Amino acid sequence: MFWVILLIVLLACVFLPSVWVKYILNKYAKPADRYKGQGTGAELARHLLERFELNDVKVEETEAGDHYDPESKTVRLSADNYAGYSLTAITVAAHEVGHAIQDSRGEALFKTRQRLVVAAIKGQRIASVMLIAAPFLFLLTRTPQAGALVLLIGVASMALGTVVHLVTLPVELDASYGKALPLLEEGNYLHDGDLPHARKILKAAALTYVAGSLASLLNLGRWLAVLRR
Repeated sequence: MFWVILLIVLLACVFLPSVWVKYILNKYAKPADRYKGQGTGAELARHLLERFELNDVKVEETEAGDHYDPESKTVRLSADNYAGYSLTAITVAAHEVGHAIQDSRGEALFKTRQRLVVAAIKGQRIASVMLIAAPFLFLLTRTPQAGALVLLIGVASMALGTVVHLVTLPVELDASYGKALPLLEEGNYLHDGDLPHARKILKAAALTYVAGSLASLLNLGRWLAVLRR
């Protein structure tokens, strides 16, 4: 019974943040025309980029979800936020511009995350190969140590992804509260009474990766438990 309750708690910790984030973003996506006449999310993003003289940064529509791509220097917004006039569209655009500002300033944590992302992609590829190869290596060599070593290397590579998630959270919080919130507040871009709601959206934007972090930690813990057997 204890393990069932623990599993339910762990699953709730993994999935509830994601549910809350979607709820907040959808809630403030209405009314869809709240900022009509003032500009879309894409227009605000371009305005803010010009304000900070980030003329090399582009703004594009994407189907891959809102994000900033430091490789191509591009703020990418989902269709609803790119062409939308909602509070969510305006606020999310400011958040993604916050990442562009972090990049332009060469902030240490942002640069560390980017290096870790590259390493994690390679690490996850290695982990996939190693985890598949482990049982075959054991069958070929008949030595448990060889299979365990391959498995350990695979789990260590997988752990890089977990580290990326952990480093990502403070980067996201800074993009929301250190960059976007002051921009929206000082620039008077929001209607009266919208700032507290924008704070909720910025929190949701920052916590988008929390569910991924928890899932990654849970998966890593599962493999570490396997290694201990």
